[in-house]
Amino acid sequence: MSQPLHRRTVLKCLVAAAASTAFGCSDDELPVEDGRTYFPQSVASGDPRVTSVVLWTRMVDPERPEADVALTLVVARDENFQQRVLEQAGLVARAAHGHALKVKVTRLEPRTRYYYRFILEKDGQRLGSPVGRTRTAAASGTNAPVRFAVANCQDFRGRYYNSWHRLLQLDEDLDFVLFVGDYVYESDSSLVPSPDPAREVRFSDPGSALTRDVGGGRTELVAQSVSNYRDLYRTYRSDPFLQQVHERYPFIVVWDDHEFSNDCWDAHATYTDGRTEEFQPERRRNAELAFFEYMPLDTTDSPAGAIDVEDVPRYPDTRIWRDFVFGKHLRLLVTDYRTHRPDHLIPEDAYPATVAMDAAVLAGLGATAAFAADAFAYVPIEEFPAQQAVLRGAYVQLAVGAGLSVADASARAEAAVRGNLALAYVNPVLVAAAQPGAGPIEPTGKPRGLAFVHMGKQELFSSIGARNVVIKDTFDVYAAWRYATSGREAQDALGEPQEAWLLETAQGPQTWKVVASSVSTTSMIWDLRAKPDVEPPTVRNRYYFSVDQWDGFPDKRRELLTALRDGTGGHTLFVAGDIHAAFASAEHGVPCLTAPSIASTAVQEEAGEAVEAAGFPPGSAVYRYVVTEQEATFREGNPGIAFVDTDAHGFTVVEVGPEEVRAAYHLIPSTEVRVDYGARPEELAARFSRGDFRVRPGGTIDAG
Repeated sequence: MSQPLHRRTVLKCLVAAAASTAFGCSDDELPVEDGRTYFPQSVASGDPRVTSVVLWTRMVDPERPEADVALTLVVARDENFQQRVLEQAGLVARAAHGHALKVKVTRLEPRTRYYYRFILEKDGQRLGSPVGRTRTAAASGTNAPVRFAVANCQDFRGRYYNSWHRLLQLDEDLDFVLFVGDYVYESDSSLVPSPDPAREVRFSDPGSALTRDVGGGRTELVAQSVSNYRDLYRTYRSDPFLQQVHERYPFIVVWDDHEFSNDCWDAHATYTDGRTEEFQPERRRNAELAFFEYMPLDTTDSPAGAIDVEDVPRYPDTRIWRDFVFGKHLRLLVTDYRTHRPDHLIPEDAYPATVAMDAAVLAGLGATAAFAADAFAYVPIEEFPAQQAVLRGAYVQLAVGAGLSVADASARAEAAVRGNLALAYVNPVLVAAAQPGAGPIEPTGKPRGLAFVHMGKQELFSSIGARNVVIKDTFDVYAAWRYATSGREAQDALGEPQEAWLLETAQGPQTWKVVASSVSTTSMIWDLRAKPDVEPPTVRNRYYFSVDQWDGFPDKRRELLTALRDGTGGHTLFVAGDIHAAFASAEHGVPCLTAPSIASTAVQEEAGEAVEAAGFPPGSAVYRYVVTEQEATFREGNPGIAFVDTDAHGFTVVEVGPEEVRAAYHLIPSTEVRVDYGARPEELAARFSRGDFRVRPGGTIDAG
């Protein structure tokens, strides 16, 4: 028999009943005890809409590791859970999905803060998860600014999440956190030293992981199985500051490459740079499953209740692009750059001498005069059998040195060293070989064409000259020709359905259309043409730093940005990540903001390693321009850049209003990523700097 209801209890029940009829209220209800140990990744919320939000947790009961476990979700308007709007029992954290659980809650009020927790009933106790806080989106007619943080790239091993710590310190009144990719990195990062055992990544089933050869006799493990990918999310989400950010703000998330595989496209990895076939659809599906299990997102417009991740389409039917409305002034369009894109335009295993555009093609484009120099001469190599034999021998030697078998190297040499080959690559090889009767070939009178060597490709199997450090001017010619002759498929980064959705959705009535891209739209160029101290002179070119991002699809980028700019009256803004640097620039009249990484390797460090490996040590002119003075070089190469910092981590806070967008970059030197400021908040605050910018329609970006 229940106890008599007191006046206070009656009032509490009336308040709850006015908010919802989804549960009852009783003095018999047991108190909720602290059950945090049963919820090791805490809680999270995401995909906030006007009347709904997705809530997430993962439950671990060591006594029942293989059993499905029932949980209860409680949602309230207050953190003491006196004004409850939902109490839903019977939700099941399934062992088949690592006991991760996502629940979509509907029938909520617009732009309202809610508190939530999950409850486990065990041994006569009610054990509660940490309390999470979330907020729904403002109704479409609400005339209020929208504030959100942009974050990306949070490598874990040997690094600390000082940036998340700083965001918590600021206690910003945010509508959401926009995470634009690389939530996890797919390797165990064993090559990165970690003196702190708490900042290591280990796979519970290392036998199901891939072993990646990184050269020099070194290897690392990379995720392949569902178990491997789940381990990554569990490890990363163990960080207390990341947990607290999830507990405080709803997230809107999209993936980039490392949630599956570095520099991936479609279901293809790029670890071996073309030495082996890396089409890995099952690995891709495993990566996606773990992502859908651990991220609080709803890509299928699910009904209220638990979201069954088995019902979420995965590769090749994946669709995670989606849009959100926040009041009168913001429509957020979240794009997926990785899943539907084609391969990089220059194959990593392209033979440098191969002519991609011959004399007839250049003549048809009216470009013959631009390629008249001897450097662009080529020959049909079959007309020079002695030289062809030497070139094939050199190919085999290089390929075997790269790890191929003699048989595989010989077969590839026969297929590659044929047809039109550029003397810019052929002759140096012949000179080095110094074989009698097979000397260099005179370029005079030979046809002119554009080969991969002219775009920066120097080695058989390498990302340099393929995904990274590509000669801009020749690459642009090749990219435009491929775009035109492929029916535009060669640069179709988003895929036709997604691109059509993007252009159509951008026509909505909201003032600003903010497009979330996992990779930067800012053009990053090293211009060494007028640098007389750069040696040898053949290096004096303009280079794209990375064509894995939008610089790799320059014609499609221009087409999309122009269409979005014109279609929105200049009220389009791109926000992005990936490149481990902070940028603010105008590209084709569209403002583009790139947020720095949360915790990774700064692009300045990465460039330094690449330049040294290419034979340009510190003190050389090349090193000075592209590493030491990298920011100035980027500005010189792209006058549209208003702000750049290539040696800092942090995040960007964006506020969207009716007339302008404000962006605040919160930055900490990259060297601080290996320092644990967890117990030193005042010191941490002193390490951060802030840069403020105002963005106006049409691409105007001003400081202040």
